[in-house]
Amino acid sequence: MSVSKKEYAKMTEKASPPSPSYLNYPKAFLIGGLICCLGQGLTNFYKDVIGKEIIEARACTSITLIGITAVLTALGWFSYIAKHAGAGTVVPITGFANAVVSPAIEFKSEGQIFGVGAKMFIIAGPVVVYGTFAAFIYGIIYWIAQRFF
Repeated sequence: MSVSKKEYAKMTEKASPPSPSYLNYPKAFLIGGLICCLGQGLTNFYKDVIGKEIIEARACTSITLIGITAVLTALGWFSYIAKHAGAGTVVPITGFANAVVSPAIEFKSEGQIFGVGAKMFIIAGPVVVYGTFAAFIYGIIYWIAQRFF
């Protein structure tokens, strides 16, 4: 059965109707904001209650948010939250944690090395590569700016 490009476009449009952006934007803003508020609360907790220095408190906050996201992903709850929050869960560090944990869980049946180890960074790998490259370029620009301006 051959389908023309025009027919395929109609089928695609029917299968994936446009999402209501008037609802998506506020939900992404609110849930992303809640994640950021949780992060700030954790930083304050680690700094004021536990007594960590601010740099250590921030590191502990990142680790905690990654851990919470990993657990929520493993339980299957994070996808429900992300379904409603959209970019609100993708932009913070929680999106990166989910992008690492999801493939690891999905390919667990293929073994620790060729499943979990090989597939863990299948989604997050490009983020690491291009993020590192961008940081390198920005570092060079910053060094040149500091040296000559």
